[in-house]
Amino acid sequence: MATATWNGEVIAESDDTVVVEDNHYFPIESVHQHLLRPSETTTECGWKGTANYYTLHVGGEENVDAVWYYAEPKPEAAQIKGRVAFWKGVEVTS
Repeated sequence: MATATWNGEVIAESDDTVVVEDNHYFPIESVHQHLLRPSETTTECGWKGTANYYTLHVGGEENVDAVWYYAEPKPEAAQIKGRVAFWKGVEVTS
């Protein structure tokens, strides 16, 4: 079971993560949706496509753009569609 935690709270848990470039991509259904706020930020990855972000809101604190996903990944990255990954201090254990 992989678990993502930040600021003392579990953000996501799943037995079904996909690891790409050392990042666990969790099914979006495994994430506690009430902790996510949409972000306008996007970045580009040459082989995965356009990344979109969420900001975490936990315990009255904000972690801006700490969650990313590819809404329409390129074919080479199709396995991460419908999944999110974490960074910026979010601890992922498996």
